[in-house]
Amino acid sequence: MEKIIAHLEKSGRLLVASHVKPDGDALGSLIAAGLCLETMNKQVTFFNESPIPAVYRFLPGVDRITAILEPDNLCGYDTALILDCSDLDRVGEQASSYISQIPVVINVDHHITNTEFGDLQYIDIRACAASQIVYHMIKKMGVSISQDIATSIYTGIFTDTGSFRFSNTNKAAFEICEEMVELGVDPYNVARHVYGPYSLARIKLLNLALDTIEISANGKLSMMTLTRDMLNETGTRQEDVDGLINYARRIEDVKVAVLIQEAICWRSGRQQESKKKKHNYHVSLRSDGSVDVASIAAVYGGGGHLTAAGFNFDSSITDLKDGMLTLANKI
Repeated sequence: MEKIIAHLEKSGRLLVASHVKPDGDALGSLIAAGLCLETMNKQVTFFNESPIPAVYRFLPGVDRITAILEPDNLCGYDTALILDCSDLDRVGEQASSYISQIPVVINVDHHITNTEFGDLQYIDIRACAASQIVYHMIKKMGVSISQDIATSIYTGIFTDTGSFRFSNTNKAAFEICEEMVELGVDPYNVARHVYGPYSLARIKLLNLALDTIEISANGKLSMMTLTRDMLNETGTRQEDVDGLINYARRIEDVKVAVLIQEAICWRSGRQQESKKKKHNYHVSLRSDGSVDVASIAAVYGGGGHLTAAGFNFDSSITDLKDGMLTLANKI
């Protein structure tokens, strides 16, 4: 970490980014690091390619985050700080090609499947969240933690530990969050936004999703499917999907839960043929801690943690389901 801090201290213009489809830790670590660097009189661009989920729009400084990178302006950056990404492509395929042109890319993460990309890396798989690592970086740089930074760090740790319910919850999570509360964070306000009222569309989607649950023959794997038609029918947004997999994970005796979400891409066929529908799926995996789902995701080109991972896959739904159900035989 010392080399990273030394480089950050001498940097002048930085791009700070986190992964697409951001969760609380991706945004919390991004904002906390960005605000810290600005306190050090650095010129900082906050970047995330995806729309900000409504539940996180309460975060201070969230309006600073841009989803657009101008390739012609990247020559002015001396450093890119990439947070909570196991692979550089997690910032977005197009964005990753732009960012790789920045002279120094710093990789700060806590995923066991991190590919160790970048010029400087700090990967701590013992950390409960990237926000925990950012907290320690800020402390080592001697920067005072403002209430805005504290709120971002608290939110990152609070959400990535599942409000302190997940197996990655450690002593440091409680100690850091206690300190953030002493600095002015309102735990009720954070929880109210993160776990606030559900939209009617989410309830309708949940009703449809529950009907799709399948259980493996040995009862150790559950599988839920979300189709594009279901999303369109209910009028749900991507953020309404968050957490649905937990309904499949909490079924008695289930060790691994799988959520298959359909996305449809249109690609032109050869020789002026009409466009054909190509099915692409995002697969989320959750475990009770007895199965390493990160290793499963890695086989499919994905990554994550021991208890939470995911990957994207082109396939027919039948082949994908058969492949997932086959996993149950190894559990």
